[in-house]
Amino acid sequence: MRRNPVVKEISDRLIPVIVLFGLYVQFHGDFGPGGGFQAGVIVAAGVVLYTLVYGVARTQALIPPSAVRRGIALGLLLYAAVGFACILRGGRFLEYGVLGATQLGGQHLGILLIELGVGITVAAVIVAVFYAFADQRAE
Repeated sequence: MRRNPVVKEISDRLIPVIVLFGLYVQFHGDFGPGGGFQAGVIVAAGVVLYTLVYGVARTQALIPPSAVRRGIALGLLLYAAVGFACILRGGRFLEYGVLGATQLGGQHLGILLIELGVGITVAAVIVAVFYAFADQRAE
């Protein structure tokens, strides 16, 4: 397959912007539209674009499937850890207010951590599914 140099150059410039926008959506999500799910999809779209331009082998060398599986587990563990931290601090599961010195501070911290866990999990799951389909196609 012949690589198009225009697509490669445009992708090289767009992929960092896509990932940066994903991080913006991730960390701005508790102040406006966005959050973990949207950010995870945006970051995964950057990985998919990289894979389409450079190939599965190069992408898997950069982001190994084992790292993707660890990302799925890390996101889920972060989500659960926030819930159990709320219980240990005297609240109910995912009652964020008990996490901070003030109710508002605790809610902000809890939502930020939950959304981060969701973002990591969503990005990792989408990349894992893409890897699975790309590996089947390669066979």
